[in-house]
Amino acid sequence: MAHYRRRGCLRRALTIAGGVSAGLLLLAGGHTYAHGQLFSPGLLPLGLGADRSPSFAPPPFALSPLPPYLLSDSEADASPPQPEANLPRRLLPLHRTPPPFALSPLRPYLVSDSESDAEPPQPETTLPRRLRPLHRSPPPSPFLGLDSEADRSHDDADAVLLPDWEVLVLTDAEPGAKATCAFQGGASSPASALGRLPGSGRHAYICPMPEPARSLQPLQAPVLLPTSASSADCPGRALLNWTGRIAFSSATLDSGDVLVFAKGVNHVAGGVQCLYRYCGETHAVVASFPAITSVQQVTRCPAPPIHLNSRNTEFRVTVAATGEDPIPTLVTYRPRQSESGSLVAPEKNLICACTMIHNVSKFLREWVLYHAAIGVDHFILYDNGSKDDLADQVAQLRSAGIKISTVPWPWIKMQEAGFSHCAATHQSSCRWMAFIDVDEFVFSPNWERSEKPSKSMLEEIVQVDPDVGQVYLWCFDFGPSGQTSHPQEGVIQGYTCRLKRFLRHKSLVLLAAVDHSLENAIHHFTLKAGFKSIRSMQARVNHYKYQAWTEFKHKFKRRVSAYVADWRDPINLESADRTPGLGVDGVEPVDWAQRYCDIKDNLLQKLSSRWFGNGLGSPGSQDT
Repeated sequence: MAHYRRRGCLRRALTIAGGVSAGLLLLAGGHTYAHGQLFSPGLLPLGLGADRSPSFAPPPFALSPLPPYLLSDSEADASPPQPEANLPRRLLPLHRTPPPFALSPLRPYLVSDSESDAEPPQPETTLPRRLRPLHRSPPPSPFLGLDSEADRSHDDADAVLLPDWEVLVLTDAEPGAKATCAFQGGASSPASALGRLPGSGRHAYICPMPEPARSLQPLQAPVLLPTSASSADCPGRALLNWTGRIAFSSATLDSGDVLVFAKGVNHVAGGVQCLYRYCGETHAVVASFPAITSVQQVTRCPAPPIHLNSRNTEFRVTVAATGEDPIPTLVTYRPRQSESGSLVAPEKNLICACTMIHNVSKFLREWVLYHAAIGVDHFILYDNGSKDDLADQVAQLRSAGIKISTVPWPWIKMQEAGFSHCAATHQSSCRWMAFIDVDEFVFSPNWERSEKPSKSMLEEIVQVDPDVGQVYLWCFDFGPSGQTSHPQEGVIQGYTCRLKRFLRHKSLVLLAAVDHSLENAIHHFTLKAGFKSIRSMQARVNHYKYQAWTEFKHKFKRRVSAYVADWRDPINLESADRTPGLGVDGVEPVDWAQRYCDIKDNLLQKLSSRWFGNGLGSPGSQDT
């Protein structure tokens, strides 16, 4: 018995020693995680090895590198993809259990040099996005980490407070032409219809918030009623504020990618995540993906998996940056339904024109008829909350045979996002797009002897080499030219004196050459690798920028660009986007009508008179 007792004691001692040695080995392996980990808690099934200490964080996903045609030469020298990348999608392994939820870093071209020295992506992430395995189980919902019930209600909203105490209300059902917004406390106001928003197809209405409702905190969204509201209290859901972070629009592309337009996204090295969840359900995320690109206000997202798209339902979609809560969202996404009648591809116009407008209908006729005569096939107007007779002007132009579309775009100072939307959603219907304003007219001195306009005139400008993706046109800025009110015959006839120097350009853009990020500076777009921009030596833009004070003063309300200071903001006073010598007060200078006149330039004035008679600005002028 003593012999067996001694053997048992020895066995226990050896077991304890072995356990201590194994523990030390595991500890050393975990300590060397960043240098080639010997043991990872994440390798245990079902998260049994998860470290509960606050210092532990799962390694982030890495976005797959862009294909070579989207990279610069220096970026294209990356390591080749792993063998899985060469497999067709149907042969890829399906990983049923998702990795821990983490936000992915941005691609190298979206981070600084110091940030791009990150660890190489895991083998899976070297696959193109369309070939990456699908993780079926959703990650934990980040919506549950919001600070309060009020904050959580902001994730799923149908109304937003815009500047000047106007409320934008979205609804699936059209309440009628005489809709009313009923606010908490019994106040009400008439609702003005804006039309159906792109992407979601929801009906949009603008309501001024009455004074009594402004004092009730927290502010509540109004209830949209088909007729006049009663005096009864009609509380709504919590109201988003445009001054905060917000996802506001979307677009589903022919490729299947989903664009999410959001303000307040921090494009940090940690990356941006796209989040989908079912409308009307809890805040559980049903699909989460690293963003394909995220630049300015535009995030390109993968669509939800096919098995979710097959459901006849809609999703709420938003984005989130590393370490931040998801952005409150107005955005809905509906899976596209196949249509048997859409087997024939739409007719592709050679040249289209896209612009953003706000209360400029008096200028529209002249701008449209002129450019239609020289070769624009389709006009796309992004309406930034116009309150003039825009609808009537558009109807008259359509009756004259002009192909013209309007897109409600009520978002404040979001011109870059609007142009990104335009470029992305018209690639199947337009080959070239002119991004110009309604006070800008493309013109070539070579046309001076032409007896009549021709639709081949713009076509000659875009007859370029195959690797040209963008044609720059210099802008010549015209001054008031002695005018004290809007010239009834139109801006071409009324303004004939300009500055000598030229500082800006506008562009004709080959839409197929636009970079996947859709990044733009209003005047031009970032292009895919392999394409270049050139300056036209035969054409320019007459920019009737400094008009009579009665018209120019309206610019002091706000600018439409997200990155240009409003006229009254005392910042960037030396910027070329400002009016030289004007300041920020919005008071007419004594000599305004004679300013900005270095050169008498009436080339287009005489040409337009020959082509169109008494001027395109007059309703009695020639229509073609």
